[in-house]
Amino acid sequence: MSGPGPGLSPLFAPRGIAVVGASRSPGKLGATLARSLAPFAARGGHLALVNSRDETMHPTVRAAADAGPVDLVMICVPAAACAGVVADAAEAGVRAAVVCGGGFAEAGGPGIEYQQRIAKIVAETGIRVLGPNTSGFLAPHAGVTASFVPGVAGVRPGRVAVVAASGGVNHAVSFLLTEAGHGVSLAVGLGNGVDVSAPDVLEHLADDEHTGAIALHVESVADGPRLVDAVRRVTPRRPVVALVVGRNDIGAFAASHTGALATSWRTTRAALAQAGAVLVDDERELVDAVGALSVVRARPAADPSVGVVTAQAGPGLLLLDDLRGRGARIPELAPATQQRLSELLPPLTFQRNPVDTGRPGPELGDILATVSGDPGVDVIAGYALHEPDAVDLVAAVKGGRTPGVPMVLGVGGAGDQVTADRRALLDAGVAVATDARGVAAATSALLADARAQARPATGVLDREVPTGVAGAHDEHQAKNLLDALGITTMPRRACASRTEARAALDELGGAVAVKILDAAVLHKTEIGGVHLGVKTPEELEVALDALDAAGARRYLVEAMAPSGVDLVLGVRRDPVFGPVAVLGLGGTTAEALADVAVRLAPLSPDEAAGMADELAGRALLHSWRGGPAVDPADLGQVVAAVGAVLVANPGIDELEINPLRLTRDGLVALDAVLIGKEAGDAQPDQ
Repeated sequence: MSGPGPGLSPLFAPRGIAVVGASRSPGKLGATLARSLAPFAARGGHLALVNSRDETMHPTVRAAADAGPVDLVMICVPAAACAGVVADAAEAGVRAAVVCGGGFAEAGGPGIEYQQRIAKIVAETGIRVLGPNTSGFLAPHAGVTASFVPGVAGVRPGRVAVVAASGGVNHAVSFLLTEAGHGVSLAVGLGNGVDVSAPDVLEHLADDEHTGAIALHVESVADGPRLVDAVRRVTPRRPVVALVVGRNDIGAFAASHTGALATSWRTTRAALAQAGAVLVDDERELVDAVGALSVVRARPAADPSVGVVTAQAGPGLLLLDDLRGRGARIPELAPATQQRLSELLPPLTFQRNPVDTGRPGPELGDILATVSGDPGVDVIAGYALHEPDAVDLVAAVKGGRTPGVPMVLGVGGAGDQVTADRRALLDAGVAVATDARGVAAATSALLADARAQARPATGVLDREVPTGVAGAHDEHQAKNLLDALGITTMPRRACASRTEARAALDELGGAVAVKILDAAVLHKTEIGGVHLGVKTPEELEVALDALDAAGARRYLVEAMAPSGVDLVLGVRRDPVFGPVAVLGLGGTTAEALADVAVRLAPLSPDEAAGMADELAGRALLHSWRGGPAVDPADLGQVVAAVGAVLVANPGIDELEINPLRLTRDGLVALDAVLIGKEAGDAQPDQ
């Protein structure tokens, strides 16, 4: 894949388009594309049909360009011939091409070479290429329907851009957005991404006046840092909602789909969230979330809260349950707010938050205004059935809005008037959903976006990071590095003989851990290489005998640590995103529990401190049943420091502390593994 080239305006807003492989046969791909692009010609765009075997059409791209401006060629010929067409287009001065159809890297065999030929031409000429293996794109505001998928003409212009790895997902989401009343500003299926990639399109959309929010669908990532950088730069102006494929094992199918391996689901999601994107789990949530964010954003807030107003108790309970399941904060309303609500509502209705109106009536607008005016409410989530005899819902909502407090409203019902009212609410800047789940998904997206905007990227590492670290380290050497970082370890002695081990037991006093000391042994417990609670000379001899039987040549004798909660902290070099930090609960069971938080390194201490809040077992870190409590600032410094070591030392491939024990006196590293990069492979991180 190439780096960023010329801008994408010739692709997405062309003055003229040539369809290469156009046909008179209605079922042919070229004929379908020509029909889809007919409205572009009707609006005054130059549309040229190219087929050397049809005398009624232009014989070449050059001839089409001589007849009028051609910025874009749509290529509908067999895979083997596509590279030649791209080369001809570049030579004719065309600046962009879409390579439709398949038969490239995703098909294997000769298709790999076909795709490589296109990549070579891109590198040599600078022409921008979308695809291959794509169904095209939609740019309704520009009048361009560059797609052969039936029904695309019905996708209305809107304020949501879709950037999808898959052409099928691109169209599916575009149709759903249209059904939801949103429409699209641009919808792109990247296909195999030989040139134009998600970062390219995100950068193009950053200043697009028609785009309010971006739906991003990710299957694989070729350049992780560039994707993260693009998301980070666009989110302050255009919120990004990301759906990442690959929670479960789909590698073989994914490879056959685009010719690229699916990337790490957990790492990709973490990287996108760290860059400021909102994460969702399926395409329905993607539509609800990005649709809401295209209408309104909440103000930046570290811990935003929700005021819930429901006109029907049943759907209100569904909404409340879903919001709480997503971790939304729903505080009790202020006394003054409750007093005012008691004047507006019957006494038997619930009024503390959520607020149940019993049935929508003329007072609904005042109720919404009262709740949204509460000083502890950042976002309103509401639900009401469409009951025009009881209340004019649109007027009530418009009258009940408070500036700076966005509203997400579920409007239940069917029929043209319901659709019209939903549309009117959207036009008024109110996010709309059709059911309680949609309201919860949209509200959760507003909250996540508000937190992302407020997320601290500050904080200074309060310790110096060693450089020049390389090669394999045994546990004692790795802990020396941790000592230099100011990370607490237990008193220990590296022993080259049994005599030294005996002296260490006497010197350290009390119970000790006796371990095999060998940089080549990464999982000591699996070979019987760790013996805990050794107190007497007799117990030491038994432990040393067992270590000798396991192949030990050196020993580590270390004072036993106090009890506490075990965590795992590791940093490694991800092949796509570079240095990655992982924090989790569980110590030796961390892999089985998979309760981890992930961040790209380097990261600030403040960013690192927030990782613990993402763990399912986070309650264990806050004086659970009288246990120790974590100091977030201390944890942030430790995580940031370990991440900084990997960034500053290209000779290290991985550094792990497992367990990192939380004790009453703070964090203590009980074991450490440092894996050096193979000689010749170490390169500084960019």
